[in-house]
Amino acid sequence: MAGTSILPNESIEWLKAAIAREESSYAAANPKSSKAYSAACAYMPGGNTRATVYYPPFPLAIERGENGKLYDADGHEYLNFVGEYTAGVYGNDASMLSTVLAAIGEHGTLLGGPTEHEAKLAELICKRWGYDKIRFCNTGTESNLLAVGLARNVTGKPGILSFNHAYHGGAMVFMDGPGPLNAPFDVTLSDYNDIEGTKAIIEANTDKLAAIILEPMMGAGGCIPADVEFLQMLRDMASAHNIVLIFDEVMTSRLSPGGLQARVGVKPDLTTMGKYLGGGFSFGAVGGRAELMNRFDPSKPGALSHGGTFNNNIASMIAGYIGLSEYFTEEACAELNARGDVMRERLNDIAAAAGVPVQATGVGSLIALHLCAGKIRRPADTNSPGSAEFKRLYLLYMLNRGFYVTARGMLTLNLHTTEGFIDAYLKAYIAFLDEFGPALTEAISATS
Repeated sequence: MAGTSILPNESIEWLKAAIAREESSYAAANPKSSKAYSAACAYMPGGNTRATVYYPPFPLAIERGENGKLYDADGHEYLNFVGEYTAGVYGNDASMLSTVLAAIGEHGTLLGGPTEHEAKLAELICKRWGYDKIRFCNTGTESNLLAVGLARNVTGKPGILSFNHAYHGGAMVFMDGPGPLNAPFDVTLSDYNDIEGTKAIIEANTDKLAAIILEPMMGAGGCIPADVEFLQMLRDMASAHNIVLIFDEVMTSRLSPGGLQARVGVKPDLTTMGKYLGGGFSFGAVGGRAELMNRFDPSKPGALSHGGTFNNNIASMIAGYIGLSEYFTEEACAELNARGDVMRERLNDIAAAAGVPVQATGVGSLIALHLCAGKIRRPADTNSPGSAEFKRLYLLYMLNRGFYVTARGMLTLNLHTTEGFIDAYLKAYIAFLDEFGPALTEAISATS
């Protein structure tokens, strides 16, 4: 397109044609993944049991991962920038996996009672993140449901305040309004980073709000950080009106040795966690102030009964402890996030030098790419013309060149994301902008 004149709406069609070419190359290069997808569709709707990992014409069938790389059914090697949507911080570390499996094999599984492993992991997490007490479950979705249920019980109020385009697990989805499979909570929605508007909503609903739940940086919503002033307002309003402030740090707890709350300096009443903290196995947790968490103490009258067969499963408890104590140490955490901050800066510098309105947002080792010319403070700011085409083209282009990335434009670094991995990715990214940047620049001006 360089040196040619093209109208904005024509650029959208040009990008769609480029997408079709990349999709054709993708399909031709991945016949075994296509066959695996077709076979899976016979027994699973859409060929999967996890909507997040689907993309047309079919997703890659991943066979194995090792030391920051993934390998698919057709024998292709990929540098892993998906990082299992923040859960894969260890990057399929071969030495860690061997250590974990040996430890699990020594102790066995499904023992039907308390073990020392859950107590060791609880102590490690509480000391590192500054919680009084913690309770384990199985997923981030569960942890958010548990935290909201606790808040409703301790306050005696039914309502929840969340935010437009937020995601708090499969039972609390607000990406395009309330999700059809949401739990039946009384939820009021506000706009992320809107101090005055949100404050007015809280003031108008103090008699019914039990909890305010938010990510201190929206993850699925586009790696958009909350303003510190916004978080502090929520902290002040929650304290003043008997409302439990919940930080969903299922994704963001990895962004500093004490989570993103330590980085921004605002402390909630409860924090929900999950993903990587199980060391590669399923995990969820709620941590926070003792007077709230003690409501789960079964030795006390009127305790809230919270069970779950796999809450203290041996695999997650052992792997979680080994991962945090030996691999994702405080020093390793700080180093990984510093590497992510540098990568984000380089991505923005590359786009600025090319004159292409693509922005990289996020904090530390979590990054998201957006086709957007203006300031990004909430997800609605990223709904630019051409955004859908940008993300689709970017996904196929990078997959075709050996970089495993997400359909939503999110990048997640892991402990094996070396400087060499990043340099290789940036080289491909420069080539992508060189080829498609002019069309993307024109597309952002198109009428919807």
